[in-house]
Amino acid sequence: MNKINYLRLSVTDRCNLNCIYCNPAEKEKFLHKSEILSYEEMARITKIFSMLGVNKVRITGGEPLIKKEIVKFVGMLRDIKAIDEISMTTNGTHLKKLAKDLKHAGLDRINISLDTLQAERFEKITGTDGFHDVWDGITASMEAGLSPTKLNVILMKGINDDEVDDFIDLTFRYPLIVRFIEYFPTNRRLKEYSGNTITNEKVKGVIINAYGELKEGRDVIGNGPARYYQVNGAVGAVGFISSFSDNFCSACNRIRIDSSGMIYPCLFTKEGYAVRHLLKENVSDEVLLQFITGVIREKPLHNKKNECEPKVEMSSVGG
Repeated sequence: MNKINYLRLSVTDRCNLNCIYCNPAEKEKFLHKSEILSYEEMARITKIFSMLGVNKVRITGGEPLIKKEIVKFVGMLRDIKAIDEISMTTNGTHLKKLAKDLKHAGLDRINISLDTLQAERFEKITGTDGFHDVWDGITASMEAGLSPTKLNVILMKGINDDEVDDFIDLTFRYPLIVRFIEYFPTNRRLKEYSGNTITNEKVKGVIINAYGELKEGRDVIGNGPARYYQVNGAVGAVGFISSFSDNFCSACNRIRIDSSGMIYPCLFTKEGYAVRHLLKENVSDEVLLQFITGVIREKPLHNKKNECEPKVEMSSVGG
């Protein structure tokens, strides 16, 4: 069994964008407020996970920054002594006004999802005209000291695959970490875009042809399977997460819980494990410890993605 020290915690299944490869607005239904864990319950379950070795937490969604009092929640997590690092993944549309407060509350670093640097194309991909809000949020994050600030980029054939050079250029101008993430569907509804996947080997080739060899091994703070490189002369770095073409299950150190209290040992787990009823019943820490220990034991050492039935809503469980 892998050592699990990283919890991805979704605080909402809702998002203010409707990206073409995610499409949360086209889900059959969203959770009712009564179905979502309270911040107190989320903090309690995080504390239980910390008793089992988790020391890093990433707040996800949906879009976490549309949640009321999200800054307060960051502070609640920071009060858990065993948690060394708190990060967040966001689309960045509300980040400009919250970056400083999030940093002050205890957020260490941030990942911002951004698939294009063209405002018109941003609207086609996301369904909104919020590109400039996102860029202002990126700037605010760097100014607030949320370091490193990482950009998560999903390239798709015929949609935005002509922007590799534009994203790499950012690493020459800013201390940003640009990460290219291969697209893969996690449920039947999103399978229509499978043919648009671009492998990171192809992206590397584009970068090398334009900028020369990549220097591997820059030390970048993070929890995931990304491999990082330095482009000669850049102040930032580039990372690759090959979620489609590679299998990194044997090194996976993460576990996920969605906003309703469903725990997922793996994105391709056949089913989630509900902890909400135990929290509502206010069972003892010992009972929660025993339950979560059992769930962690169910985490597979290896999953063949092409043999798994995709079913998880990425927009609900935060990737």
